[in-house]
Amino acid sequence: MSHVVSDTGLIFGRYLRQALRSKLGLVFGLLQPLLFLVLFGPLLKRVDLGGRGDAWQTLVPGLLVQLGLFSAAFAGFGILIEKQLGIIERMRVTPVSRLALLLGRVLKDVVQLFAQSVLLVLVAVAMGLRAPLPGVLIGFLIVGALTVSLAALSYALAMRVGGPQEFAPVVNAVNLPAMLLSGLLLPMSLAPHWLDVVSHFVPFRYLVEGVRAAYVGAYGDGKVALGLSVAAALALASVTLGTRVFRRTGA
Repeated sequence: MSHVVSDTGLIFGRYLRQALRSKLGLVFGLLQPLLFLVLFGPLLKRVDLGGRGDAWQTLVPGLLVQLGLFSAAFAGFGILIEKQLGIIERMRVTPVSRLALLLGRVLKDVVQLFAQSVLLVLVAVAMGLRAPLPGVLIGFLIVGALTVSLAALSYALAMRVGGPQEFAPVVNAVNLPAMLLSGLLLPMSLAPHWLDVVSHFVPFRYLVEGVRAAYVGAYGDGKVALGLSVAAALALASVTLGTRVFRRTGA
């Protein structure tokens, strides 16, 4: 176990340094949610969204989940580049734990998303968001677990495909319906009945609802607990699958 922990720290440090050197990537990774916040948020201030809380308490949780969806889902592009440069081949002959090779990368994505999420919330507070601190922290926890699950799946997919021409269509095919059916921007309670029913089969909906409930301080109505449970289950299943892929491919 200590071997895995030390190897994870080594891999995490390597990829965190890479991320910090790519300041442009950090900024543009946050740009889309910020644009939604600044340009779309004010349009909702006088709209009855049919739930508890104001427009900011509805929109910001969705944008946090959106940030996790798009940032973590495309994390596997890094492995595609490493495969082309021969880095993966060199890693295969090292004694580093295969689990650590995955966890170190995933941990870097979680830290990066946390930094971006804090900035997004601070901008939202400046624009009028008011939410209890425990609720904000619970939101970070749920989105962090989402990042773990999607990043692990993204890395696993990148190990199995031949290049970006295969990777990107698969990710987009999953991300787009997930974004539309999880109620990121508007609650699914506003949708037609059939669409609302379909959205219940998308696990990300429960994450969005859990963060929104936390942002209004409704910790006891079950949505927060359900969101945390679904996020934890997704993370556990994804890391398990990702580890198997890394071990089979000898990454």
